[in-house]
Amino acid sequence: MRILRLGLAQINSTVGDLKGNTARIKKCMDQARQLGVDLLSFPELAVTGYPPEDLLFKAEFVRDNMACLQEIVEYSAGIAVVVGFVDAQEDLYNAAAVMYDGKLYGKYHKMYLPNYGVFDEERYFRRGGQSAVYNLYGVGIGVNICEDIWYPIGPIPYQVHAGAELIVNIDASPYDAHKRQQRERLLYTRANDHRVFISYNNLVGGQDELVFDGQSMVVNELGEIVAQGKAFAEDLIVTDLDIDRVTRVRLHDPRLRQEKLSAEDALPLRIAIASSRTTDNKPPLPQRSVRSLDKVAEVYAALVLGTRDYVRKNGFKKVVIGLSGGIDSALVAVIAVEALGPENVTGVSMPSMFSSEGSMNDAQLLARNLGIELLTIPIRDTYELYLKTLDPAFAGTKAGVAEENLQARVRGNLLMALSNKFGWLVLSTGNKSEMATGYATLYGDMAGGFAVIKDVPKTLVYQVAGYVNNRTGKDLIPQATIDKPPSAELRPDQKDTDSLPPYDVLDPILQAYVEEDRSASDIEGMGYDAETVRRVIRMVDRNEYKRRQAAPGVKITPRAFGRDRRLPITNRYSSG
Repeated sequence: MRILRLGLAQINSTVGDLKGNTARIKKCMDQARQLGVDLLSFPELAVTGYPPEDLLFKAEFVRDNMACLQEIVEYSAGIAVVVGFVDAQEDLYNAAAVMYDGKLYGKYHKMYLPNYGVFDEERYFRRGGQSAVYNLYGVGIGVNICEDIWYPIGPIPYQVHAGAELIVNIDASPYDAHKRQQRERLLYTRANDHRVFISYNNLVGGQDELVFDGQSMVVNELGEIVAQGKAFAEDLIVTDLDIDRVTRVRLHDPRLRQEKLSAEDALPLRIAIASSRTTDNKPPLPQRSVRSLDKVAEVYAALVLGTRDYVRKNGFKKVVIGLSGGIDSALVAVIAVEALGPENVTGVSMPSMFSSEGSMNDAQLLARNLGIELLTIPIRDTYELYLKTLDPAFAGTKAGVAEENLQARVRGNLLMALSNKFGWLVLSTGNKSEMATGYATLYGDMAGGFAVIKDVPKTLVYQVAGYVNNRTGKDLIPQATIDKPPSAELRPDQKDTDSLPPYDVLDPILQAYVEEDRSASDIEGMGYDAETVRRVIRMVDRNEYKRRQAAPGVKITPRAFGRDRRLPITNRYSSG
């Protein structure tokens, strides 16, 4: 039997922290050696972090990354390693280095560069054009990077024809709520079509608006998952692969014989690394058990990890949140506490004359439940002073939205003053439904350094809140907060439905228009009222300027505002 012990190091790299990332890589190499790993992989651009963006225009950064790679090569005594880095030759390449026992055996350059959604790799890299198959202990190994595996005509068929029995694919694949199922279907198809083991090694961690979920996996020649990494956490996945399974299955599959005839002239290079191990004695592997998460649990975990890494990687220690007694601020507070600990979260209640007693009580109860400090700073006097100051300028006009929004702007000023004084990062609490429709106040409730639930529609906010309470077995978020009709409480008896359609109507329309680019007539054809659809579309279109000024926030949908969706602010075209 040909058994290869494979390791996947699912690490949390930090963009630009070359020394820290290198130290993390070397630590994982030590752990893998202790477990007798033959071949260890790391994620895409593990040395630099992903995505490095315009750091790649700094020649010194690229040189330093190459120096770190050399350090890793020299550290590879007794183990084969595949690690992602930036290769600088006649141009820059998104690359994977293949090393063993202190020697660099080859470099693979990514062939398919994504240039859609959040990706912009053609801005920085040249496409690769050649691959290789490495022979390690009698096992043929093909190496490629992320997007290369998404194409049926990509490098995999050529690597298989050249003798690859295992494909090592290293990745930096950002999370969205549908991504895991897409990956599993993809890997099943590629492995089953080519009768090959596939190792899919994904990055984990938060980087600005992106969250990488890990959930690395190994599938066998039938497309079955044989090993899986944790969700939203670092992990070292180690598994033994019976490579002879591939040989047995291929003997009964004539497709590879026929296809090989037409691909002979394009076969990759074959590179020998080592023919035999120094010892076959390996320690037994510990039992592993990885729990898959459902969609809502995944969203919650993504929000926690994205918040934790944004705060910590940017040098903050504590955060401050305006607690209104509403569900949005309550959920943000819960996420912050899980991400950072209650000692690092401060809530601020800022009641006005329009704040209900119930909302103030809910904010106090939430703070007690979470064990966080709660500051109470009434804004009535400050708000009235603002009105008095503006009275000459507003003379002769009717009170309306401008006067209401002054309350939000007073609160924003107070939160930013606390941030400025104590070095706390302000977490804003607006959701995607509000961001989409402009139902948020610039320099008011939009003020902040990080918008935790910016990409979470209001209906999903309720689902995640319910998950939080079910998971803890108690009303961590007060039930009254969940039950009461949502309201900005900027005027007496105000409800969100005074200005917006009900959220169970609004959110599907927003998904169709924002995420799926459907036209007004398409959405009307889905059964929604024509005037409602066109009103929602007009709100989305005219508030692009607001969204450009919003803080970054965790991406959890297939198309978030920001990197995913780039519409001009000055724009007279509208579907509505």
